[in-house]
Amino acid sequence: MAIRTARLDELPLLQDIERGAGRCFRDIGMPEIADDEPLTLDELAPYQRAGLAWVSVDGADVPGAYLIAEHVEGNLHVEQVSVHPDRARRGLGRGLLEHLADFAGRAGAPALTLTTFTEVPWNAPYYARCGFRPLADAGLTPGLREIREREAAHGLDRWPRVCMRRDL
Repeated sequence: MAIRTARLDELPLLQDIERGAGRCFRDIGMPEIADDEPLTLDELAPYQRAGLAWVSVDGADVPGAYLIAEHVEGNLHVEQVSVHPDRARRGLGRGLLEHLADFAGRAGAPALTLTTFTEVPWNAPYYARCGFRPLADAGLTPGLREIREREAAHGLDRWPRVCMRRDL
């Protein structure tokens, strides 16, 4: 497994990876998530330009997983991490998270944050195994509250969600 920054011409592949990863939600009764379209190319491009989009590639340099992040109140926030189901269960997601943790540590960020579904096995329980801990709603920073409000407006609160943090 190799991790590198995503190239601009690979952004359509990131969309395909997310669509593939999203199909798994249909099997657990969340078809709305499975059918939700990924970020547009115009929405993905700023992450790539900022150097905050990474891909996990195979030996032929073809992405099979990706992670995008943003700066939120001095931390790096995982906006999206997706692994294509054909490459699942090989440590690609964890590798991307570790890469982000190393990057964030070198940049002086004290933590990684993310939001996720609490009852999806490959979401909150997985992130807990990767060193993230749940944050109480009362303790959310303004930036994390804003992210949660955007998610709620997008309809994601139909299922239980949580903010999580991994101190570096």
